[in-house]
Amino acid sequence: MTTVLARISSDPIDPAEVSDAVSGPEHGAVLVFWGVVRDHDHGESVSALEYRAHPDAEKFLRRCCEDAAASSGLPTAAVHRVGDLTIGDTALVAAVASPHRAEAFAALQALVDRIKTEVPIWKRQQFPGGTSEWVGL
Repeated sequence: MTTVLARISSDPIDPAEVSDAVSGPEHGAVLVFWGVVRDHDHGESVSALEYRAHPDAEKFLRRCCEDAAASSGLPTAAVHRVGDLTIGDTALVAAVASPHRAEAFAALQALVDRIKTEVPIWKRQQFPGGTSEWVGL
C-alpha cells in the first residue's frame, strides 16, 4: 500500500486528518500515536520546545512511511510539527491501519521509532528562567 500522508508542518496538526488518511472499511484497527509536548524531561522542568527541520526532512519522513508501508503491507501516515510549541501542543501524529490490532501495534511502533531516529528534526528545550538546550545533538 502507498503512503497517503507524510508532511512537515508549521501549523497545528489535526490528528483526525492523519487517522482518516489510513482508515478504510477493511481495517478493524486504526492506531494513532499522538506525541505532545510535556512539561519535563529527565527530572528537569521544561517550559516550551522549538523544533527545526532540515530542508529535506519531509523526504525522509515520506521514506519512513513508505518503507513502513512496504514492509508491513499496511497504510501509514505521519505529520511532524516544526516551530515554537508550548506544553500540551501536538508535535507528532503517526497512524497505521490494519484488519487486526496486533499487526497495527507492531507497525506503528516501528514507524514512530524510525521517524524519531531517521528524520532530521532537531528539538530545543526551553527551561523556566530562560535557558535552553538542543536535545540529542
